[in-house]
Amino acid sequence: MMEREYIVVAGMNEAALSFIRLLQHKELPFAVITNNKQEEKELKNIGISAVIRINTNHRSSWDIPNIAIGKVFVFESSLALSCRYLQCCSLWTTKPIYVITPHLNPRAIYKGLGAKYVIYSQSGGHGFLLSAQDTGI
Repeated sequence: MMEREYIVVAGMNEAALSFIRLLQHKELPFAVITNNKQEEKELKNIGISAVIRINTNHRSSWDIPNIAIGKVFVFESSLALSCRYLQCCSLWTTKPIYVITPHLNPRAIYKGLGAKYVIYSQSGGHGFLLSAQDTGI
């Protein structure tokens, strides 16, 4: 049997937390990327066991995690950090990488860094990002 792929979530903001709660509710395997120790601690405190901490300033720390990486969802909190997460995650998976942004401008930048989809969204509902394939339907 094939190893189940983990959905990866990067960029902590309210939309990302809402998406994480949806993943937890659907009992889907997922991991969250962070670049700081405090955020890692907060994520673990809310029950997220798979937290991948990387140093976004040093490519040498971007080792492929010991889990099968599937789709990646980058929730923009800042352009620079989202770009770093994109660069890192594009090394880890051949599956689509989605960037969810409240801004219209960075589409070309994100596409150039490997995002397959750049989704402009200012609402909190991101359940539409999960396909039937993700949820096992």
